[in-house]
Amino acid sequence: MKAWLCETPTGVAALQWKELPLPEPAAGQIRIAIKAASLNFPDLLIIENKYQIKPPLPFVPGTEFAGVVDAVGEGVMGFKPGDEVAAFAGTGGFATHACIPAALAMPLPPGFAFEDAAAFICTYATSHHALMDRAALQPGETVLVLGAAGGVGTAAIQIAKAAGARVIAAASSDEKCQRCLQLGADAAINYASGNLRDELKALTEGRGPDVIYDPVGGDLAEPAFRSIAWRGRYLVVGFAQGQIPALPLNLALLKGASIVGVFWGEFAKREPRRNAAMLGELAAWYAAGKIKPVLDRVLAMEQLPAAFDRMASRQVVGKLVLRTD
Repeated sequence: MKAWLCETPTGVAALQWKELPLPEPAAGQIRIAIKAASLNFPDLLIIENKYQIKPPLPFVPGTEFAGVVDAVGEGVMGFKPGDEVAAFAGTGGFATHACIPAALAMPLPPGFAFEDAAAFICTYATSHHALMDRAALQPGETVLVLGAAGGVGTAAIQIAKAAGARVIAAASSDEKCQRCLQLGADAAINYASGNLRDELKALTEGRGPDVIYDPVGGDLAEPAFRSIAWRGRYLVVGFAQGQIPALPLNLALLKGASIVGVFWGEFAKREPRRNAAMLGELAAWYAAGKIKPVLDRVLAMEQLPAAFDRMASRQVVGKLVLRTD
């Protein structure tokens, strides 16, 4: 097998495309012949030694991938060679093969393209858990999606619309805003050139959004939170801008608003049955055409450094995907 190996977590330049022995699945594991893998922001952090999870060295990065089961370990039930699966495993995806615990694999229904499956679990599970579980989003409510052109942002637009909400997408360029409108957003705000609070006030007739979905953090957080509706829910999803904001808690008091943490990975560990049911619902939505991953580029697996360069440029709309063939 071949894999991108991280022996020194000092960044993209330290990764090496190497020939490695084909691993055998241990008890409870399956081996996947990887067809496609996607990039997520933690993939960059983990190879720079900036992520909260620090795998033992050396390791193969790549949190999310899809492919075909080609071997099963002792005691594995429910999977056999030839099954098509997707997985969010934390590491191992930027390679031609990976062994993972069978419990981490999601069976793919017929017709689920590998490129879509590789870009599916993290973004859609995060957004569904955030909007439907943590925010209890109701039809007719207004959702503000910050960083709306990114992977989780595009997923959040689609899920909120599928739930019957009105969506205001906020992104950093006119081109990204236009793409969000094409995905179904009802309105869009370019927060690089406009005033977020003023535009939200105009778009909501002064009421503000009921739910704010924030994977960005940084200096957008406070003006967004100051705009929230009475009994609004502010979803803390991530900090793609790099800065963890400090919100004045009196704003939550004045608006009767909730600040709600979203940690899908921990939810999946602590509540596996609910997580499995959610993934099943999302797969059904995909089959019905209600949701579909937005793919910015599909590159060859050997082009991982170029994919990371494009991610760092912040020009990506949706997800970057790598194929092994």
